[in-house]
Amino acid sequence: MTSYNPSTVRPVAVLELPLEARFNLRIRSADKKAIETALGLALPDRVGSAKSAKQRAALCIGPDEWVIKSDAKDADALEASLAKATVPHSLVNVTDREVTWRLSGPRAAELLSAGIARDLAKIKPQTGARTIFDGVQAVLFRETEHDWTLSVWRSFAPHARHLIDTVNEELASGL
Repeated sequence: MTSYNPSTVRPVAVLELPLEARFNLRIRSADKKAIETALGLALPDRVGSAKSAKQRAALCIGPDEWVIKSDAKDADALEASLAKATVPHSLVNVTDREVTWRLSGPRAAELLSAGIARDLAKIKPQTGARTIFDGVQAVLFRETEHDWTLSVWRSFAPHARHLIDTVNEELASGL
């Protein structure tokens, strides 16, 4: 029997991701085509689904709401392209609002389930959801079978990170 050693590698690799341009987009469904043309990106139709093109990606988090991500160099161009759209819409730059971590490894879903009361197996790769992580609003995205990203508002990041680290230590100790 091996004893717990705090210096051992954790079962789930946790990496805080660098800032990327992130926007919250709200539109009426009747105006979707015009916005897609301005964005140069088809918006996913189903809540939880995602689409990407070039450096931009969109995750549908509500019937009329999307998270749009892009690299930092594209932020101004993205905003400018939508400023030219002639249909009503709301585009809010939320780049600095959230902290995002990538959680990787075969036990990542197990770690996340400590704070998320939903069946994570139903979230297929390349889909996501707005959810609650231990009482904190979060956006969860499943990149691959064992790679997830979790985004929470910056003010809640210390709380969320503490839970992530605590559960990771528990998993490492065999709990």
